Amino acid sequence: MKSIVNRIVVVIMVGALASVAAFGKTHKHRVTFENDIKVNGTVVKKGSYDVKFDDATGQLSIIKNGKTVAQTMAKLEARAKKANGFQLRSVGAGDETELTGLTFGGSDKDVVITNGSATTTGSN
Repeated sequence: MKSIVNRIVVVIMVGALASVAAFGKTHKHRVTFENDIKVNGTVVKKGSYDVKFDDATGQLSIIKNGKTVAQTMAKLEARAKKANGFQLRSVGAGDETELTGLTFGGSDKDVVITNGSATTTGSN
């Protein structure tokens, strides 16, 4: 009887730890912008950046050389199927191109930028 109770306790603990690990996942991808692009009104100069999204907080960050260049809030929306690779979505052209969302490779969710919440930090 004691052995069964111990096994049940172990199974419950493993399940609890696994569920905690499922929350708050951070996704990161290296991207090169061929042209300047706006992130909710913040201009991000062309070049290579790390794009990071935190599921728990809904914060999308554009980072260059370890410094955050732009941050904005975003939300996850379900996709019909998993993405084959990393995808960026934008609207406009030239100097008026604005990032509207992205998808990390293998994900079944799109990251969609919510309007009116961009902030800029650092200098570039």
